[in-house]
Amino acid sequence: MAEKPSYYITTPIYYVNAAPHLGTAYSTIMADVQARFRRSMGYDVRFLTGMDEHGQKVAEAAAAHGMTPQEWCDSQAPLFQDLWAELEISNDDFIRTTEDRQRAAVQYLWERMRESGYLYKGSYDGWYCVPDETFFTDTQVAKANEGHEGDPLCPDCHRPLERIKEESWFFKLSAFQDRLLALYDEHPEFVQPSFRMNEVRSFVAGGLNDLSVSRNTFDWGIPVPFDEGHVTYVWFDALLNYMTAVGYGVETPEAQAELARRWPAQAHIVGKDIIRFHCVIWPAMLMAIGEALPEHVFAHGFLMVRNEETGQGEKMSKSRGNAIAPREVIDLLGVEGYRYYFMTDVVPGSDGAISFARMRQVYNADLANSWGNLISRSLNMSAKYFDGAAPARPDDLAAFANPLAEIAEGLVDRYAEKMGAFAFGEAAAAAMELIHTANHYIEDAEPWSLAKDPARADELAFVIYNLLEAIRISAHLLAPFMPATSAEALRRISCADEAGADDLAAVCTWGGLVGGMPVEKGEALFPRIAEE
Repeated sequence: MAEKPSYYITTPIYYVNAAPHLGTAYSTIMADVQARFRRSMGYDVRFLTGMDEHGQKVAEAAAAHGMTPQEWCDSQAPLFQDLWAELEISNDDFIRTTEDRQRAAVQYLWERMRESGYLYKGSYDGWYCVPDETFFTDTQVAKANEGHEGDPLCPDCHRPLERIKEESWFFKLSAFQDRLLALYDEHPEFVQPSFRMNEVRSFVAGGLNDLSVSRNTFDWGIPVPFDEGHVTYVWFDALLNYMTAVGYGVETPEAQAELARRWPAQAHIVGKDIIRFHCVIWPAMLMAIGEALPEHVFAHGFLMVRNEETGQGEKMSKSRGNAIAPREVIDLLGVEGYRYYFMTDVVPGSDGAISFARMRQVYNADLANSWGNLISRSLNMSAKYFDGAAPARPDDLAAFANPLAEIAEGLVDRYAEKMGAFAFGEAAAAAMELIHTANHYIEDAEPWSLAKDPARADELAFVIYNLLEAIRISAHLLAPFMPATSAEALRRISCADEAGADDLAAVCTWGGLVGGMPVEKGEALFPRIAEE
C-alpha cells in the first residue's frame, strides 16, 4: 500500500500570561477542523499546538502571582490542555517551549545562525512592547503616536511602551527584503487569505530593520549557547517550535526522517495580529539557515462582540463588560454547537461580530430544526415502519424520483474544494443543502401516507432508505465540525464502523448504506434553545 501523503498543520503556541479565551479556541478549532478533514481525505496528518512560556511578560505574570516562571507555566498548562480536550481538539502533539527538546533545538538554531553570517552583536536602544514582546523604532512610534499626548503607546496594541537599552545579538533581517518580496511574487498563496498579502508586502517594501534576538536584562529564556548572560528573544524561540516538534536539531536517523517527511508544514494558522512574525521574520529565519518555507500561513481575523443596537462589532474587554468566555458558549450551545457556530458563522479571514442571540439563531436553524430534526424524524419513521430496522438497499436506486441522490452527485468535490481553502462556512452550507433537501423531501414524499397503502410499500422503503442515506453522507461531511454527533448519528443507523473513514469520496458514494440493520432514534442530538 502506498504511503499516505503528509499534512502538517499548526496553531500558534499560546502565551501563558492568561487563560485560553475565545480567540485562542477559535484558532485551535479552525486547525482541528482542517486536520480532521485532511484525515478523511487520506492524509497522514500531524497537528501541533502548544504554549509559549518564555519572555519578559511571562516572568512578570509569574512574579505577580508569587510563583517562579516555571511554576506559573506549569499551573497554566492544564487550562489549555483540558479545554482542548473538552472541545474535541485532535492534536497529535502539545509543545511547551520550556521542554528540553525546544531548548536543544533553539540552541542548535543559534549555532546555525552564527554559521550563516546573519548574526552580529550590537546594542539596542529603542522601544519595546512587553505585552506583544515586540520592538519598535523611534520612527514607528512617532508616526503611530501623532496627536497623542503623554507617554508613547504601542503602535499595535496601544499600551504603554518601555524604553530599553541593552547589549544584544541582532539578526540581519534587512538583508532579506528582496528575497521576501520575491517570495510574495512567486508564491502569492504563501499568505492567506489573499487580501492579507497587501499588508505583509507593504510592510516589507517599506524597509526592514535588523532584529534584536537576544535579551540580557532578565534570565527567563533559553540561553544563547555562545554568550553567557544572553537569553533568546521570545519570538526567535517560539517560531522554531514548528520545526522542533518534527525533529529539528536532533541528529538521530528517526528524527531526521520525521523532519524530512513533515517539513515544510502545509499550514500555519495564526491570528492577524501576529502575521508579520510568521510572514516576515519566520521565512527570513528559514532562508538564513537554508531550510524550506511553510506552504501557507493563514491569518484569521478578530472576534468582536456584536452590539445589537448598532449592529456593529466591538472589541471585547472586561472594562466594557462585553467579554465572552469559552465556558459561557459551551454552556449555551454545547461543545458541538460551539464548534459549528464559530466555524460556519464567522468568515475565517475577516473579523467576526458574534453575539449570544446570533448563536441561538444559528444553532436552532441549522442544528435543532434542520440536522437534528432530520435525524429524529427519519429514524423514528424507519423504526416505526420497518420493525426497528432500516429498509434494505433498493435494487434500483433510481426506481423513483430521487432529488437527494441528485444533490449528492458531486457534493464531495464541492465540499472538499471549500474545506481545502478554509472556507468552512461554504463547505458546511454544501452539506446543509443535502439536509435541507432531505427535510423538504419528507414533506413532499409524505411517507406517513405511503405507509397506509400496501401497494406502495416499495416506494415507502425507497423514501426511508434515501433519508437514511442522506443522514449517513451528511454525518461524514459534518464530522470535522461536530465529530461526536456525527459518530453518534452513524451509530444510530448501524454505520459506526464508518466513523473516521479516510476515503471521503468513497464513503460518501450514494448507495453505500446496506440497510436491513437496526436503527435507534435516541434522544434529540440538538435540543432547541429557547430564544431570549
